[in-house]
This record gives sequence, C-alpha cells and structure tokens, in this order.
Amino acid sequence: MSASVSSAQSFAGPKGKRLYAIGDVHGRLDLVDDLLGRIEDDIADRPVDTAAVVFLGDLIDRGPDSAGVIERLQSLKHFPARMLFLLGNHEEFLLRALAGEAGVAHDWLGFGGDTCAESYGIAVSALQAMDDQRIAEILRAAIPETHVAFLKTFGDTFAFGDYLLVHAGIRPGVSIEQQQPRDLRWIRQPFLSDAHDHGCMVIHGHTISDGIDRRTNRIGIDTGAYRTGVLTAAVIEEDDLRFLATGLQPALA
Repeated sequence: MSASVSSAQSFAGPKGKRLYAIGDVHGRLDLVDDLLGRIEDDIADRPVDTAAVVFLGDLIDRGPDSAGVIERLQSLKHFPARMLFLLGNHEEFLLRALAGEAGVAHDWLGFGGDTCAESYGIAVSALQAMDDQRIAEILRAAIPETHVAFLKTFGDTFAFGDYLLVHAGIRPGVSIEQQQPRDLRWIRQPFLSDAHDHGCMVIHGHTISDGIDRRTNRIGIDTGAYRTGVLTAAVIEEDDLRFLATGLQPALA
C-alpha cells in the first residue's frame, strides 16, 4: 500500500532520482521480500532514471530469520535499484561480539541476539555458561564469512538532497560532519524531543512508533516490523514524499 503525505514542507531530493528508505527489519525475511516486491512494482508503475534503496539498519535480532535476511540482501541481484545499507546498533553489537569484546556477548544475546544466533543454528542455551571469547568462536564458526564481510561494509549516514538518512538520529547542535557513530546508531534523547532545525530532514529508525512519526525536523519509520508485521519505507522523489508498507498502512503518529 502507499499513501501520499501532503503538507507544506521545503525539503526535496535530487532531481530525477528516487529513494526508498526502509526501517528496522529485525529478522523478518517475509516482510523484506514483501516490501521489495512492492518497491519493484512501484518502479515499474512509476519509471524513474535512478532509484536507490537504503536500509536504515537493524536487519538482525529479535525476529525469526536474521540469517535469511542477511543472505537475501547480500546476494540480491537484478533488482531495479541500487542497494545501500546503514549500520544499526544491533549490527554493531553483533560485530563487537564476534570480535570477542569483553562484556558484550551476553548483553547482545539478551538484547535480541538470541534469535539471531538461533537462525544460524546455534543452541543459545549452550552459550549461557561460556565466556566472551568462546561465544565469539561459536559465532564465527556458524556465521558465514560473507555475512560478516557484508555487515562490515555498512555506512553510518546517507545524504539525499535535503534529507539525511541515519539509523537512530543525530546529536542536536552538532554539525553532521562532527556526529559520532555512537549517536548515529544509538541516540534517542535529546534527539527525539528536539524541535530545532537540523538544516535537513532526518529520516531514521531505531525507535518504534505506532505509525510514521513525522515531525518538523525528523521522520521516524521504525513501525516495529518484528512484532507488528508492518515494515515501512519512505519514498522520496524531488519534492514528493510518500510511504510504502507491508500489512496495514501505518498511520501518521
């Protein structure tokens, strides 16, 4: 489904280009396939010279098939748009656990990483008594090197005309060039409640809202896909902004 949003706003994407920004997936391969199908149909119905799809991060954890999501996206071919990926806090956590960083693995498992590990055939109950280094060894043995290499290619931001795409948000009052990766991947407050002009429209995931969370300076599109079945994409084309989604069309929050 799609819906146009009409309001007076002065933000625009580059001329002749279209961008689809997709919110947090969290292991829902079924919804990824559904939404990519809708995007393919949208491109066929509304041809455009240049199209890109940007996943805003948190492809993994919480939902049932993190492994399937990564495999599908890292091997996707012949899609009628360029594919780009941002690193979410969940991917960051997994990479840190894979590196054997002290104190990370058990936190990751309790943070939704248990379902990710299970999707790679790991018995999570067996990990509980292990230390970080042993868990890292188990993870490295189970997760294909191509999947890890794919995650390591993910960026932190993507600028598209007057829009800035990030996973979590930005630190208000700090220039885009000076933003820290931790904020880009983890921030909630003071970003969510800040109403100041950032000099761009920030499109982000990370914080679940009941519908599309549209404010004067940001648009949140994490509609809780892993538990709601609603995976949302913001579609930017010059001065037009609309939305595609799986399941029931998310309302504006």
